[in-house]
Formats: sequence, C-alpha cells, structure tokens
Amino acid sequence: MNHKNISALTALSFAAAVALSACGGGGGGGSSSAGAAAPASAPGSASSPSSASSPVTGTQPTPQYAANSATLAMFNQVNAYRQQCGFPAVQQNTILDQAAQAHSMWEGLNNAVADNETAGQQGFTGVTYLDRAAHFGFPTTNAIGGGVSAAHWTAAALTETQYGQLLVNQWFTGVYHAPVVLTPVTKIGVGEYETSLSGFPAAWGSATLEDTSIQQLTTGAPLTFPCQGVTGLPPKAHTETPTPPNTSGPWGTPVIVMGNATDTITLTSGTMTDPSGNVINLQLLYSANDPNKELQSYEAVAYPTTPLAENTTYTVNVSGTQNGKPFTKPPFPFTTGTINW
Repeated sequence: MNHKNISALTALSFAAAVALSACGGGGGGGSSSAGAAAPASAPGSASSPSSASSPVTGTQPTPQYAANSATLAMFNQVNAYRQQCGFPAVQQNTILDQAAQAHSMWEGLNNAVADNETAGQQGFTGVTYLDRAAHFGFPTTNAIGGGVSAAHWTAAALTETQYGQLLVNQWFTGVYHAPVVLTPVTKIGVGEYETSLSGFPAAWGSATLEDTSIQQLTTGAPLTFPCQGVTGLPPKAHTETPTPPNTSGPWGTPVIVMGNATDTITLTSGTMTDPSGNVINLQLLYSANDPNKELQSYEAVAYPTTPLAENTTYTVNVSGTQNGKPFTKPPFPFTTGTINW
C-alpha cells in the first residue's frame, strides 16, 4: 500500500506522583506536514512508586475489544512485543480506554498530535494523560504511568487491524516512545479515531499505561527490546518530538534497555552487525546524557542514527552498567520488516 508520509508521534515519559496535579510527566508534541510541532511539556521525574497495588476498577481478565477492531490489534501487538522479550503483559482497563479514546478523538477533531490538550478545544477532557485518566475515574493515589500518541495519513483506507498494528509499530520505532510502551505497569487503555485529512483517510491513536504500582522486571541484567527472535519491526522512524540526539533525518530501529524502577542504567557500548559483517555503531542514550531529559534513570536506548535495511537480520551487542556494576547482554539477532508507512 502506498502511504502519504505524514506519520507523527508524541510521547510522554514515565512519571510517578502521589497527586495527579503534581505529576510532571515529560513529553513533546508531535509534528507532521499537517501542522507545526506542538510545544513540549516540562520534563518529568519518577519518584519511588508504591510496591502495593490497589484494586483498579475496569480491569479486564481478557480483552473485550471488538473483533477485527483497530483497538484489539493495538492491544494484541503491544502485548505480543512485551511478552516476547520478558516484559509483563498488560491488561485492558476500560477507564484507561475511555481516556485514550477521548484523546484520539481530540487529536482528530483538532488535527493535532500532542500529549497535552488545551482547555476550550473540541473534545477536551484533561491536559495530561494522567489528568484524562483521572477525569474518567482512574485512581489518583500513587498514580504511575504515561502515554503515547500518533497519527497516520494514508492514500487509501486500510483495514482496522492494519491501522492498529501500524500505530503500535510507529511507537516501537520511537527513541522516546518505545520505553513508554514498555513501562513496567500492567494496565493499559487504547483508542483510535478515524477522519479524513485533506481528502485522505487518517487514523489517530493513543495509549495510556497507568497503574497504582510498578512491576519488578528482572533479578538479573536489564531486559531489552527487541530481543532474540523479534521479527518484522520497521527499519526506520520518520519523526519524533523531541528529536533524538545526533539525528538529522530518519533513524533506525532502537534497542531499549530497561531495568527495575530502583535501578540506574548507563550504556558503555552498542553495535549492530548486518549479515555482511558491517558494524553499525549505535548512539547511546540514557538519563544522565539525555539532552531532552525524557529518559528515566532505569531505562536507556541504543539506536542507529540512520535507517536500517528492510527484511534484514541484525545482531545486537550492548553493554553498560546497572547500579554501577558492568553488564553485557549476550549477542542477539532481530529482523526488520518492510517499511509500512
């Protein structure tokens, strides 16, 4: 399918706060050819989250999204990626669904991709992801979470499943987006809204990941995404706000390195090697050297600053420190797919 390249992304970093009004989640507005970049919100910082989870109304033991819907595809794709690499599965939460759906509709009604809404605009339900979750009744005590948004404009209508998978794949190519979708909480809400933009079909999507506790991921070295055996990831991303460091155009599939909430992760080396033996040195990004102050202390990203090739297997080598102690992940392969936007 031939697509118009105006996909856009916006991400909100993980944040924790006792009161939602004090939540300082970082983020940036998305950009596209449909409009100028929205202003970034203030960077956030994670506090020590509660270890005890409170019951959360609306959490479903099995997904209740409509068959063949974009939202079911989004939920399934997020869980497939998370579980393949050892991250905890997420459960559908209908309150978070309402918040994500409302934000997707706000995007479509205002032709804007952004984390933060502005009071008085069509479809306004709250400024931040946490505000919108609270608006629909999500617990505010020890609220922990974040969210991501995106839009895509296509030359011809896609199936609902294609739209859902496409939106999720966009998030997983974002240096600042993928860590949010891998946040170690287990409640998610997703939303998708379709409009016509300049005469072409447009899909607007959002996801909110939130909980009253954070999950421990590992008792050993940090987890990564992708990990061994992941296939079909887009080999490049087009745009993200804020712009990842040391990029002047599209970049390649990022490798996310995620520890536990109490960890401090740094990276000391990272490479990808293609089937011909060519070695790509990766940009190393973590909390201490992130100029955009989006990444939290327990997460890091290693990414190629130029696009990767389609349908190609790359072997990843990444090393760093976890709470000051060196770690080296065993080399692992992953395989790119085709560019689907």
